Amino acid sequence: MKKAALWMVLLFLTIGFGTINRDYVRNQLILAEEEDQYNITMKQDLLCLMMAYPGYITGIEAENDKDIFIVMRSGRRILYDDKREKNFQEKLINPDLQDMLEQIYPLQDIQSLMAPNLDPGRIRVYPFLHEIYGNSKTQVEGNLTNVKAGSQYLLFNEQNGAAEALDLVIDELVPMAGNNPRIYSFVFPMSGTFNYRNIAGTGQLSPHAFGTAIDLARNNKDYWKWTTREEGEKRLAVYPREIVEIFEKNRFIWGGKWAHFDILHFEYRPELILKSRYFSKKVKPDQHWYEGLASLDDTTRSYIQMIESALD
Repeated sequence: MKKAALWMVLLFLTIGFGTINRDYVRNQLILAEEEDQYNITMKQDLLCLMMAYPGYITGIEAENDKDIFIVMRSGRRILYDDKREKNFQEKLINPDLQDMLEQIYPLQDIQSLMAPNLDPGRIRVYPFLHEIYGNSKTQVEGNLTNVKAGSQYLLFNEQNGAAEALDLVIDELVPMAGNNPRIYSFVFPMSGTFNYRNIAGTGQLSPHAFGTAIDLARNNKDYWKWTTREEGEKRLAVYPREIVEIFEKNRFIWGGKWAHFDILHFEYRPELILKSRYFSKKVKPDQHWYEGLASLDDTTRSYIQMIESALD
C-alpha cells in the first residue's frame, strides 16, 4: 500500500479514537502524497528516456534505497536525482536527469513568451548526451550524415534517429516554404546545424556541437541576447506556427517556447516531447503510473517491468 494510503487510514483512526495528534498525521499525509507523486514522476521520466532512446539504457539500479541510476549501454551509470536544492542557474550548470525533465515542454501554442526561467529543454545532462551522440568532436563527427534541404546540405547526427527525424521535417517543410513566400522567409537561408562550439558566454557545449539542433533563417529579434523581451514578443507573434508543428510532430522542441527565447532554434529532444504527450497531467489514485500512454507494445512493457523491478 502506498504511504499516502497508510497515513489516510491513520487519519481516520485518529478522527475515530483521537489516539494520534491530528496535525501530525495531516502533515505526514501531505509528505506521503508528495513522496508518492515524486516516485510516479521518476518512473515516468525513466520510461520517457527509455522510449526516446531505445537500446541506449540497459538497466535501472537503486543504490542504498536512495540513489537511482540509469545504466547506459557502455556500462556508465548516470544519477537520476542528486537531491540537492538548486536554483535555475545551478540546474543549468550542474543538472541531473530529474532537473532535465522537470519542466514540461508545452505542446500547445503559446501567445506570449514563457515566464522567467521557464525554459523546458535548456537544461541538458551532458554525460547522457555524450553517451548517445558522441563523447568528443571526433566521435560526433563520425556520427554525422548529410540531410538535403533544398539546395543546402545539413550535417546532422544519425544516432538515435535524429537525422532521420530532420529528414522527415525537411520533406514537409521545404515544399511548404516553396509554396508560401511568407514561410519561406522564416526558413531560408538556414543558419546551420552542426558546429562544435560552446553556448555563448558559457563553458557548456551547444546542442549544435552534437549535431542535434538546427537554426533556421536568422532575424535580430530571434534571440534573448540580441534584443529586448518586447521585441522578442513581437517576433514570436508573427512566427509561422506551421513550422513549429512540423518540428514538434517529429520530436523537436522549439526555442521560442523558452523564457530565454531562441526563436530560430529547433532541437531534437524526443524525451521531452514524449513526456509532454503522455505525462503532462497527474495520474489518478486508482490509475497505473504509466496510464497516459496511448498503447503498450512489448518493448514498452519490458521497460515498465524493468523500472518496477528496480524501484518497487
